[in-house]
Amino acid sequence: MLVRHADPDRDAAACAAIYGPYVADGAVTFEEVPPTPAQFAALIAQTSARYPWIVLEDDGTIVGYAYATQHRVRAAYRWAVEVGIYVDPARHRAGAGRRLYETLFELLRRQGLRSALAGVTLPNDASVGLHRALGFEHVGTYRDIGWKAGAWRDVSWWQLQLLGDGDGGDRRVAPPAPRGPQSL
Repeated sequence: MLVRHADPDRDAAACAAIYGPYVADGAVTFEEVPPTPAQFAALIAQTSARYPWIVLEDDGTIVGYAYATQHRVRAAYRWAVEVGIYVDPARHRAGAGRRLYETLFELLRRQGLRSALAGVTLPNDASVGLHRALGFEHVGTYRDIGWKAGAWRDVSWWQLQLLGDGDGGDRRVAPPAPRGPQSL
């Protein structure tokens, strides 16, 4: 299996096919209409200009993807990102999610980013388990924050420290600005 940076033209249709059922068949994501491959291509291109979007390929087939996006627009948040991951359900519990996330986190560390945040719509024991296993800490839950699949949904928030004080120096001194996307 190969982890590589996503190519908007080559990978958008596969990413859209993986994501579509998460949109249409449940409450994992709050989108209500699955994005088209063209919309996915634009999203991959836009995201990749600043943060990594990676795919996991097995024998020429994309089986999952992970990405990072801006956490908030205010400048003080520039060292934090939100992360997302989607894996073909046929590949759940086979290590694809762990491999994608571990690669993504290494790229984010090399960019000089300090925190990764992930929102998990509840209930989702598999996603909570993956985030815990990779060192995320639960930092809070928004109750009844979104209406999806016929019910109000909670979203739990998880944080992973990518860089600590030993990596970033004195907490009272601003670190250098994050670098651009890194190659694998």
